[in-house]
Amino acid sequence: MSEAGESQPKFAIQRVYVKDISFESPGAPETFRVQGKPSVNLDLNTKNQALGEGLWEVNLTLTLTAKAEDEKTLYLAEVQQAGIFEISGLQPEMIEQTLASLCPSILFPYARENIDGLIVKGTFPPLMLAPVNFDALYEQAKLAKERQEASVQ
Repeated sequence: MSEAGESQPKFAIQRVYVKDISFESPGAPETFRVQGKPSVNLDLNTKNQALGEGLWEVNLTLTLTAKAEDEKTLYLAEVQQAGIFEISGLQPEMIEQTLASLCPSILFPYARENIDGLIVKGTFPPLMLAPVNFDALYEQAKLAKERQEASVQ
């Protein structure tokens, strides 16, 4: 490959897979008698690691906890949706943004489907999570980091 070819930006999905998945309904079967709408809390986390020359693993973790009005846990569902991505020919800042924004955006629909499937198999009503704007989350995290660095100096 020529030098010009090597510097061309490249982004490719190598694999999308479930790294870990779990569902708990600690109070079942009593929880099936609970009336009213549960309070649902979503924790979302992403992390990445370099696997080698231009290959990255990105791991998106969704943890969903539903509680009854009396604060008893109805269910806890967690999915670690991961992917291997080939990224090359980009500046370091663009690689960082791709790993924090584009890759999780690709993984999210798979994670959302898996979470919904777990909840339905637990015989609870389906819960379709709203889309997440990973670009906005990346920008917020970047601004917070810049503010923190400025206050340290």
